[in-house]
Amino acid sequence: MLVRPKPGILDPQGQAVESSLRHLGFDVGEARVGRLVDVDVPTDDRAEALAQLERMCEQLLTNPLIESYEIELERP
Repeated sequence: MLVRPKPGILDPQGQAVESSLRHLGFDVGEARVGRLVDVDVPTDDRAEALAQLERMCEQLLTNPLIESYEIELERP
């Protein structure tokens, strides 16, 4: 899962990265800092795995008011 601040939400880490990149001479627009969460779900049923991961995000791994998430399932 990739979890990151929603657009319009203050992202101090992203602002620090953006500023540092500009000071190093890189031409960047906006930088956002998120986190990657790898979770092994012990099932071969992709629909079940997706449902479990969505519940994990909604109940623990994200703050739905300020964060969005993307789930990527690997092929077994």
